[in-house]
Amino acid sequence: MKKYTVIFRNAIAIALFTVVFYGCKKEEKLESSDTESSSDHSLAEAAFNDVANIADEAADSGVVSSYKRQNSNQVLSVLSNCAMVTRDTVSNPHLITVDFGINNCVGADGKNRRGKILISYTGKYKDAGTVIHISFDNYFVNDNQLAGTKTITNNGLNAAGHISYSIKVDGNIILANNGGVITWVSDRTREWLEGYATDDRKDDVYSITGNGSGVSARGISYTALIINPLIKKMASGCKHFVSGSIEITPKGKLTRTIDFGGGGCDDEATVTVGKSTRTITLK
Repeated sequence: MKKYTVIFRNAIAIALFTVVFYGCKKEEKLESSDTESSSDHSLAEAAFNDVANIADEAADSGVVSSYKRQNSNQVLSVLSNCAMVTRDTVSNPHLITVDFGINNCVGADGKNRRGKILISYTGKYKDAGTVIHISFDNYFVNDNQLAGTKTITNNGLNAAGHISYSIKVDGNIILANNGGVITWVSDRTREWLEGYATDDRKDDVYSITGNGSGVSARGISYTALIINPLIKKMASGCKHFVSGSIEITPKGKLTRTIDFGGGGCDDEATVTVGKSTRTITLK
């Protein structure tokens, strides 16, 4: 069985991207070049998933001082020697604080971080009813400030016999250099399809469903709806979703449908806007 000290599994990262289409009609060109909503959505998704990865690592290590270690893929910890992790298992719910200090510190992933990530949890990751709550105290990544909350609730076994989790984000990102504010709200369900019974994260497979909405830094509102479950394999080399599709619809614009393919671990997806479909490379 997987270690019960783990609060989070590696978070499911949704990597959406900037796409430019070359349509035949003037209207299609205008729609295709308007990628701000997708870009800001991608930044918000990546930032809040990164936080969950850090929380997972902090919980898994059990270390209560500055440290540097390697994860299961033999990659240096993103926490590096920047973060001090403290755990309070006496309080109820239990608390973990990940403190990067007041000055920027460069992690193994090349990102500058400062401030604190605050994590509370009521039980073990696999226990039905466990609630994990993440918030922030002046936390910055590359001088962009994250605010708001992320909450993960273990719903127990679903009808298929798989553990499912409700994942809710209500957050915003205050961009550096007066770049504006991105807001992001999402309500997802994560189903643990494979890998539950082993101690190897690389055999884990998850299915993601749900929706979200947000406002870009320039004030353009948009919605995001998963229309076919997004499948994420944690195996080495599977950096992106291997299948599934999601629709992003900026207010007053055509819907962008992003399809991640038929199950292979690659960096390609197709994006459809109106009548135009292109294959793109995921970043």
